[in-house]
Amino acid sequence: MGADVDGMDSLERDAAGIGALADPVRHQLYQFVCAQPAPVSRDQAAEAVGIAHHQAKFHLDRLTAEGLLESDYARLTGRSGPGAGRTSKLYRRAGRDIAVSLPQRKYELAGLLMARAIALSATTGQPVVEVLNRVAHDYGQTIGATQRPPADPGAALELTVRVLSGYGYEPRQTDGSGNRQVELANCPFHALAREQTELACNMNHALITGVAAALAPHGPDARLCPGPDRCCVVLSRGSE
Repeated sequence: MGADVDGMDSLERDAAGIGALADPVRHQLYQFVCAQPAPVSRDQAAEAVGIAHHQAKFHLDRLTAEGLLESDYARLTGRSGPGAGRTSKLYRRAGRDIAVSLPQRKYELAGLLMARAIALSATTGQPVVEVLNRVAHDYGQTIGATQRPPADPGAALELTVRVLSGYGYEPRQTDGSGNRQVELANCPFHALAREQTELACNMNHALITGVAAALAPHGPDARLCPGPDRCCVVLSRGSE
């Protein structure tokens, strides 16, 4: 599993892609292309939707620019050499998945962590919840390790905030008991946390402590501290 510390950039790209479908003609073209078993030409798309060739070209290229479609050139006859005809630009659905959720949710990540935990539990015989927390901690360490080693606890807290922001946690700085604290205003696993609170909160805590561990010896303290309308984990500056 790769580290996704550019979550906000990804969200903006996805939003732009979905925004491109607001035009009804463009939406029809996208649906037509996705429904075909093979890549389609501009003429095929224009005929299917009932628009002019130049309109189809404009909209299909816009969908390609926004990452919703992919294109290539090929001869529709399938032949090559003299007499095979000119190549045509063909369009197909892009391989990339697009999803926009506000606030950000990371249910795919939760599913990946759980699937890995279930597989390891079946192999080792260890309780699946215990394995899940270890898997989440290891994942947190992996994404934390993408950062430069921090020079002090303050820098470590800032790096942790940056990483968690990319995962949609929406960190908010507060002052608690004279010590700087960071609350996480959004839980990326919100629906799961509502149904399985202890499971989701412990997984969250394990992942975030993994990030902190990767920034040792200055990593922040991450403690379970549930509160209304926010994530169950609160961060505070680590010791010098």
